[in-house]
Amino acid sequence: MISSRRNLLQSASCGFGYLALSALCQKSLLAESTDSLELKVPPVRPRAKRVIFLCMSGGPAQLDLFDYKPQTGQKKHPGSVYPFRQRGESGQWVSDLLPEISRHADKLCIVNGMHADTGNHAQSFLQLHTGERLRHRPSMGSWVNYGLGTENQNLPGFISLNTSKPSVYSSAFLPPVYEGTPIGTNGESMSKATINNIRGDHLSSAAKRHQLDFIQTLNRQHLQQNQDAEKLEGVIESMELAYRMQSVAPALLDISTESEETLQRYRVGKSLSVGTCKPSDFGRQCLLARRFAEAGVRFIEVNHGSWDQHKNHRRDLEANCEVTDAPIAALLGDLEMRGLLEDTLVVWGGEFGRPGLTPDNGKDESGHNYRGFTFWLAGGGVKAGYTHGKTDDTGSRAVEGQVHFHDLHATILQALGLRHDKLTFNHEGREHRLTGPEGGKVVHEIFS
Repeated sequence: MISSRRNLLQSASCGFGYLALSALCQKSLLAESTDSLELKVPPVRPRAKRVIFLCMSGGPAQLDLFDYKPQTGQKKHPGSVYPFRQRGESGQWVSDLLPEISRHADKLCIVNGMHADTGNHAQSFLQLHTGERLRHRPSMGSWVNYGLGTENQNLPGFISLNTSKPSVYSSAFLPPVYEGTPIGTNGESMSKATINNIRGDHLSSAAKRHQLDFIQTLNRQHLQQNQDAEKLEGVIESMELAYRMQSVAPALLDISTESEETLQRYRVGKSLSVGTCKPSDFGRQCLLARRFAEAGVRFIEVNHGSWDQHKNHRRDLEANCEVTDAPIAALLGDLEMRGLLEDTLVVWGGEFGRPGLTPDNGKDESGHNYRGFTFWLAGGGVKAGYTHGKTDDTGSRAVEGQVHFHDLHATILQALGLRHDKLTFNHEGREHRLTGPEGGKVVHEIFS
């Protein structure tokens, strides 16, 4: 079966430039039948149409960014080591490390009561994306794609920028058409990142269409003769999407039409490599996220790694903030100016946070804190200029307004008009959902 699938894909690629999303095409053909990417009506009135997830992997130090804990002088608790100020009319506390994002404080809904189940990077990162810590499960973006379909039939419903972790965009047991399309890998220059095989000029559009029709006829005949290979339907639909993408995706990836002023605001090309902060041209990612959102992509993940600052905490934290601050601010400003923020839910956060710096011997070290950390959201019907939940006086534990990853997932789905307890998929004899068997609760308090 694997050999026949490989031959099928190779025969397609040698002709019309089969660019069917590489992630979609690497799935087994032995599972439930796929549904289509057609636009679906959500069961609940949606506040948002799409999500931009700004994933800061590694554990951002919330005590130095959004959760202000004044220095107490106590040896056991050094507090926030960077100055904070109350910003905007709302008076939200935001660190001086984020001067550009601070200008948008009145747009932010800061959630200071986040908590997770483990302080291990791999497991918590997996739970953030899939709801489970150990097993291979569909990612949040795939669940959203499955529940709502795509607004633009010429583009995938889920795109992941600058990632090398398949858990970020995997559809697992969901039909492969809901898998995310990865563009770029962690540390790769985003100026070179693209969707593989997106261009093919050796045949005319009409000739490509004829060739694809012939291949799809063979695919459907094969499907009729092999009812146990129903996953082939996903490949068939992926190839159709791939064909349609050829007329749209290249233009979206080409940012040369943007003004110089826009490129400057997003800091496109302004990569920084200091300590563990890898050059990634984060500004280009944020600009692409805006363009994909405008074009109707349902779920866009923007990834920035290297927030795992155990040693050289100050140096690496400053570097990460310098890389991400202005592009995120430009994204928020553009979404608002273009009338997109009201129905785009922007989510910022990582797999956990960090405690205060280790005070002993003046070491510049910080560890992991999964018991209390920060996310923020903007747009998509959430309360603007609002802080939800709090940690204790040392920032070590969420004590009010606690929000688990399951609750965050349930809330994001609710914003999109999806009920987390009803968005299910039958796999191996039982119903699965993003919020897992434990379930989650919608944080209604953060909605306006």
